[in-house]
Amino acid sequence: MAVSPPVCDFGWHAPDFFLPGTDGRAHRLADVAGEKGTVVMFICNHCPYVIAVRDRIIRDAKDLQALGIGVVAISSNDAGAYPEDSYERMTELAEELALPFPYLYDADQSVARAYGAVCTPDFFGFDAGLGLQYRGRLDASRKAAGPADLRRDLYEAMKQVAETGRGPAEQIPSMGCSIKWKDAA
Repeated sequence: MAVSPPVCDFGWHAPDFFLPGTDGRAHRLADVAGEKGTVVMFICNHCPYVIAVRDRIIRDAKDLQALGIGVVAISSNDAGAYPEDSYERMTELAEELALPFPYLYDADQSVARAYGAVCTPDFFGFDAGLGLQYRGRLDASRKAAGPADLRRDLYEAMKQVAETGRGPAEQIPSMGCSIKWKDAA
């Protein structure tokens, strides 16, 4: 079932994290933060919504990094129930796609909970001071990639953040698969 995150809570401060990456190193928020802003995205390997736009995520990440925006991806899905989302499979995918950003594993799901992430993909765009300025979609794609000329919502929003420090007032939430939470003990 597709789910959408809530609207942007402007100024909400990004929670810190310390997570293992597919590059074999652990990363903190400060390690990935950009001079002009930061995108923290929750993705996973198996979600059809993510698979449909992986190439666009990579394109936009590279273009945003060129503007001084840091980019990081985090997978928080229950790998016990979804083995495709295991750290080992994440590492394989990161190598296969030559991801231009750290891909981190949130095994205990504490980071997803701290951010209030609800779906994959779920995009959080922060300003230089790590205040939330964007909580919207990549573009209008759904389970299949839309036309190549779709408006690049995430890119345009974060370009605005890099230039002005402020995200757009109008934002359309992302849509995707729900995060696969572990059963409560």
